[in-house]
Amino acid sequence: MRGSLPAAQSLTAGYADTSGFLALKGLFTSHVTGNFVTLGSSLVLGTRGALTKSLALPMFCLVVLLVRLLAFRLKARGRPVVRSLLRLQALLLIAGAVLAVWLGPFEDADGWPALVVGMTLVAAMAVQNAIHRGHLAHTPPSTIMTGSSTQIMLDLADLLHGLRPEAAAATRARLGRVSLTVVAFAAGCALAALCFAWVSQWCFCALPLFGLATLMMRKDIAEADGR
Repeated sequence: MRGSLPAAQSLTAGYADTSGFLALKGLFTSHVTGNFVTLGSSLVLGTRGALTKSLALPMFCLVVLLVRLLAFRLKARGRPVVRSLLRLQALLLIAGAVLAVWLGPFEDADGWPALVVGMTLVAAMAVQNAIHRGHLAHTPPSTIMTGSSTQIMLDLADLLHGLRPEAAAATRARLGRVSLTVVAFAAGCALAALCFAWVSQWCFCALPLFGLATLMMRKDIAEADGR
């Protein structure tokens, strides 16, 4: 598979995580395990947001479970699984943006407006994670950069040490793909920070654009669907 779809998803994840963290007072929408850290911080320091952070992981897990069951049903009916799930994610991103603009700004991280927007975006990113693990596992992760950064350094070390020509070519190709996703994720983080500083909760309006742009990558999606 070409690198455009994984890179687009990494850009979306970086943007979603950063915009959610800034606008929703420390909520990670794609890297939900990070909410354990911010939850501990909220409990110890007495800051708001503990409820939303506590619900993020159960919501994420529930959506992944339902997406997996939906994928089985789509496959049984001969429907394109990846394209259908990407459409679902795009719809959730659109809903999250509309709700954010309508209900924001979010002064109370545990208030129902922040909770509704946060869980909608967590659901959207749960769909993306389920797509990757179930159908794009051969591509670099789009939401967690720790493993990707480790792989980049390992590949660089191998190339510096010296490899056989065939192995070196494969390593360089992997290095390019993984590096692209890390750069895209970082770009999404930076863009989200700039947009939030400029337009506050309106920054979420970019997420539907990312979702719709991803749907336009027809060749990558068709390849992921085996068509």
